[in-house]
Amino acid sequence: MDVKAAIEKRKSIRKFKQKEVSDEIIREVIDAARRAPSAHNLQPWHFIAVKSKEKIAKLKEQGVFVQEWLYDVPVIIVCCAERIISPDTKKELEENIQLIDLSLASAFLVLRATELGLGTRFVGWADKEKLKKILGVPENVILPYVIAMGYPDENPQPKEKKKLEEIMSFEKW
Repeated sequence: MDVKAAIEKRKSIRKFKQKEVSDEIIREVIDAARRAPSAHNLQPWHFIAVKSKEKIAKLKEQGVFVQEWLYDVPVIIVCCAERIISPDTKKELEENIQLIDLSLASAFLVLRATELGLGTRFVGWADKEKLKKILGVPENVILPYVIAMGYPDENPQPKEKKKLEEIMSFEKW
């Protein structure tokens, strides 16, 4: 499958088969993420793959996620971005730079997962402080979202997207 096909095939999945995703495949999709570009090549991302029933039960016990279906997902990839100091200015980069970098890396991860036959879904609603505490995430780390991942057990209809002419122009708005 080429990149265009992966982009066209990707869907947000909420229902997953109760089939284990191997550590090798998890490493493969995170390896794709690590190849993304980043500001100053600082690569501020870190991904935590949560797949043990015990850890997911702990997340449920603590009420980390609003969406109940998340507790039945084979893998929850917690996407983190470090607040970093610019090597040029010696000042902390704006938070949105790390979020942009993490988003690019996550898109690479999701497309590679699609290519490997996995389904994914971005989820931003979470008690991020509880999640950070349970997973031992340092204070200087931003935790904007997680990605649910597994083998799809549904085939939702593609969502309608705006026409190209609605979102693009040349030379001016």
